[in-house]
Amino acid sequence: MATDTFDIAIVGAGPVGLTAALWLLRTTQWRIALYDARDPELAHADPRTIALSHGSATLLQSVGAWPLHATGIEHIHVSQRGFFGQTTLHVADYGVPALGHVARYGAVSHRLHQALDAYAGDPRLTLIPRTVITALEQADDHVVIRTAEGTATGTVATATLAIQAEGGLYHEQAGKSRQHDYQQTAIVSHVTCEAPRPGWAWERFTTEGPLALLPQDDGFALVWCCTAAHAAERMAMTDAEFLAALGEAFGQRMGHFLTTTRRHHFPLGLNAASELVQGRIAAIGNAAQTLHPVAGQGLNLGLRDAFVLASSLRDSLDPAALRHFARQRAVDRRLTIGATDLLPRLFAIPSGLAGHARGAALALFDLLPPLKRSVARHMMIGQR
Repeated sequence: MATDTFDIAIVGAGPVGLTAALWLLRTTQWRIALYDARDPELAHADPRTIALSHGSATLLQSVGAWPLHATGIEHIHVSQRGFFGQTTLHVADYGVPALGHVARYGAVSHRLHQALDAYAGDPRLTLIPRTVITALEQADDHVVIRTAEGTATGTVATATLAIQAEGGLYHEQAGKSRQHDYQQTAIVSHVTCEAPRPGWAWERFTTEGPLALLPQDDGFALVWCCTAAHAAERMAMTDAEFLAALGEAFGQRMGHFLTTTRRHHFPLGLNAASELVQGRIAAIGNAAQTLHPVAGQGLNLGLRDAFVLASSLRDSLDPAALRHFARQRAVDRRLTIGATDLLPRLFAIPSGLAGHARGAALALFDLLPPLKRSVARHMMIGQR
């Protein structure tokens, strides 16, 4: 059986892999194979919530995948439980339509697939769904892609370059060069409350982890980070008990919490590669770094990976183009990974003195507009 040959093989058709494929199709003539381990219809039904920055919305718009069904964030309120000090960000101060957007993973996946439909029949694109890659093996001038469903040897294709975009969740991954288990578990659901404040996103730090409420449709997407023991207790609660515990942790800014959808939970950790490129293979998105969900930066960082990589491959498939991509991503990755690693560690220090110091820092941050603008800019568009 003849082996299929491509210019670029993209492993993983989540939002990051799809975005990389779309940008390459818009800007190059390379022949692309897009491998997807999942059934696309299952991805479209995925109810998980994701946060998209203003910059990510702009990037998605450039590949025809925006607008999509999402709720805009107009205000961000950051505080810590039990101590003074808070800071707020308001969309009117930054000249953008929204500081960010909250959407369901399935809606983003569906919109990206709709954009990809424009290339149906294009000889440059080969979609390979429901196929698990078992190995990427490097030769002198190509990469061999092996799958669980292939020929007798398992070799199904070769490509000049490969992009690893199949990341998964922290607890599903092999360890990378930089790892840290935060000893925290995230509980996620969708909740409604008595007195919602539309457009407001809340990040409330506690010593066991941050609690985030993001505006979504008629309520809020909840991400409640806590110890594994407390997560087990809260997962076992009735809805009424859980909502009461949430109200105690968050406070009464929006009245009582009224309803919650089914809760899900997963452990949290940092797992980041020090090198994005190994020979002819580049890693992007969760394949390159899995972050703590604080500040909702994981997917946004991955989308920036995708765009910079695709731009670096516009004129050449030489491995030097991949090395250029890695250099271009170094500062943004270092700053974003560093910030999302520091914040949960810093706010987990239990001493009262540390709590007062954090409160003073939040209050001071709120009084320094230039610093707020710099931080807000990085949250919205990254470091370029």
